[in-house]
Amino acid sequence: VQLQASGGGLVQPGGSLRLSCAASGSISSINATAWYRQAPGRQREWVATIISGGTPDYADSVKGRFTISRDNAKKTVYLQMNSLKPDDTAVYYCFAGGIGWGQGTQVTVSS
Repeated sequence: VQLQASGGGLVQPGGSLRLSCAASGSISSINATAWYRQAPGRQREWVATIISGGTPDYADSVKGRFTISRDNAKKTVYLQMNSLKPDDTAVYYCFAGGIGWGQGTQVTVSS
């Protein structure tokens, strides 16, 4: 079972991106899933978590701007990122309980 993250890119400040994290392989569903990010020279930091049947949770730095959601049929978790700031520039990683880490996807916010 693997996690495949996608959707990163270059966006201007104030813009939006939607990241996807899809589970492939023999798995019926994914449970707890989180997004993390790591900026150059900084430690990896938690961004958001979604648990089946639970309330999503967000880091203070993204609360009100980012939305985590899931599509169980597609075994995919999304991170909708709005009002992006240069400080959001980082490699974004997804993590799923029982599976582990996906590869990162680069998000660059710059004019």
